[in-house]
Amino acid sequence: MRDVNRTPAPHRRSFLKYTGALGAAAALSSSLSACSSGPESTNDTGGSGGGQNATLTAVIGYGNDGSWDPTQTASAFCMAANNHIYEGLLDTDPISREPYAALATQVPADLTGTSWKFTLRAGATFHDGKPVTADDVVFVFDRILDPKTQTLAKGFFASWLREVRRIDAQNVELVLKFPFPEGVSRLTLAKIMPKHVFSRPGAWDDAIKGKAVGSGPYRQTAHHPKSNTTFEAFAAYNGPRKPAFKKMNWLTIVDAAPRVAKISGASAGAQIADNVPYANIARLREGGMTVQGGAGMNNLFLMFNTRHKPFDDVRVRQALRYAIDTDKMVQVALKGHGKPSSSFLNEANPSYRPAKTVYAYDPEKAKKLLKEAGVEGLKIEILSVNVSWIVDCLPTVKASWDAIGVETTLSPQETTAVFTKMDQKQDYQVVAAASNPNQFGLDADLIMHYNYGPQNLWMGYARWAGDPVAKQLFKDMDRATQEPDADKKKAMIQDYIDVVAEQAVLYPVVHNELMTAWNPRRLAGIRPQPYPGINLLQAKWV
Repeated sequence: MRDVNRTPAPHRRSFLKYTGALGAAAALSSSLSACSSGPESTNDTGGSGGGQNATLTAVIGYGNDGSWDPTQTASAFCMAANNHIYEGLLDTDPISREPYAALATQVPADLTGTSWKFTLRAGATFHDGKPVTADDVVFVFDRILDPKTQTLAKGFFASWLREVRRIDAQNVELVLKFPFPEGVSRLTLAKIMPKHVFSRPGAWDDAIKGKAVGSGPYRQTAHHPKSNTTFEAFAAYNGPRKPAFKKMNWLTIVDAAPRVAKISGASAGAQIADNVPYANIARLREGGMTVQGGAGMNNLFLMFNTRHKPFDDVRVRQALRYAIDTDKMVQVALKGHGKPSSSFLNEANPSYRPAKTVYAYDPEKAKKLLKEAGVEGLKIEILSVNVSWIVDCLPTVKASWDAIGVETTLSPQETTAVFTKMDQKQDYQVVAAASNPNQFGLDADLIMHYNYGPQNLWMGYARWAGDPVAKQLFKDMDRATQEPDADKKKAMIQDYIDVVAEQAVLYPVVHNELMTAWNPRRLAGIRPQPYPGINLLQAKWV
């Protein structure tokens, strides 16, 4: 994921480390050894048999070697795990994203003002036994809002949150720059961390590498990068979502075949897995597994380098969008588990309406636009990440562009290789990659600022931020953020999304479902997420 704030973006390699796209290859520091002790095995946690004391084993289709620092990470594995280890003042339901009281005792009754006051839950303690206090809350928010500290979380708070004040040991006040009711759901993105642990020299580096000490229902017991992370129920937890599993063992298996094998058959080694390939759904169901999808913002997007001619011409960008047979892509590559994009937002988003420009398959219109732009004999190399479902979609793009006379070459590469090229400001034409800002929430303002902004990392890659249309767009986005009337704000967002759609600089091609599989004979209360990872805070053994 990318920073949405206007402060200077971190170097791409650091950013990849923060977000989990770049593995933390270095050995863990000695201060982290306690939470990484034990044999590096995926089956050594004990209690793996039946019964209520069994270890829940989950398979996550993403790496566990990204940053575990909650203020930095967008790693699917780490964010999902942190939701079990840490708490915000408020947290949100994983599906509806409605806020509920977590460390705080209640959701503010009035969200229309510029002051929100919270009382901390009596008896809340961190996993090392120390009490949670207002100082810990202020510590985390000070880090997020510090202009000298670049964090991913800053982009979710700095535009509307002025400061967080300590009232006394159990009470804090959030002071807003202007009324911003949407901010209440973002509080889950500020996980409260113990000041006495993470204010120590080098502690933030330890957090990146995997050290996790929270107040949530599960505590981390071991962390083996590229292998597994283990958890156990926190006996002193007195919050709203009690742990149902004595122990959990989360395996990281990025390759699809072994991930599916781990949950297949009578001797399956896991009870649940995310990121299930579409091609395996039928076989898993035949074997007694429940497989369900979650439709959200997960998408294949195309991004054009607007300083590489002819992609500075909006007609060329539009032509290439109209040329793509998105219905074929959905049926062939996604096996029906997706929809052609009709807005930047997916159809289930509360702020969705179809954009004024919808790129329905129209090769004749594409040819006409290219002719109007004076473009002939165009040759394109699509630089793409090598995520399996993205790679499956690319042949449809190539066939569609070849059909209108645009000679197309596909160049899938490791994610780090793709973005290192852009970091180094190497030339490129088109990038194809995946994105899912829903892991941060459903807030359209957040989603759009995550992708568009004057110092946004994506806009730097697209070389578009200096365009006059872009400058006006960013002003319109800022005005929408500060609009107090909810209906007017929604209309303003929809209007500027129309501009984003028309310009087609960075824009989704298809939105697709993410599939989760689990054993219904062992687990209940599972709800498939429309974003990567799993949430087991309301799950239980059957």
